[in-house]
Amino acid sequence: MKNLILVFIGGGFGSVLRFVIGKWLNNSENGIPYGTFVANILGSLFIGFILGYAAKSETLSQNHTLLLATGFCGGFTTFSTFAYENHLFLKSGDFTSFAFYTIASFIVGFVAVFAGMYLVKFV
Repeated sequence: MKNLILVFIGGGFGSVLRFVIGKWLNNSENGIPYGTFVANILGSLFIGFILGYAAKSETLSQNHTLLLATGFCGGFTTFSTFAYENHLFLKSGDFTSFAFYTIASFIVGFVAVFAGMYLVKFV
């Protein structure tokens, strides 16, 4: 039960932060969902850092990892919104934005995970 509560609390904070970033960065004028992109990239960086730090040191317990990686990062990042936004690009015939957003999200997301794990070396 404790594990569920930790994931629930972390997920709540992550979801609220994602909502705020989306409201701040997403706008209908440019059509590109920068808020979702930024949340997914930051979440990738965070999870790389958190899990890299957990592997490097023994200061993060399983409870910390559940709260931060599973809960916070799970609530903060969102594949469902990413998929829906890509659906909208395809539906509107905006294949350029679809390709750019999809490719950039995957490449920069992977790089962010590796960057987070690399940054742990300096902590």
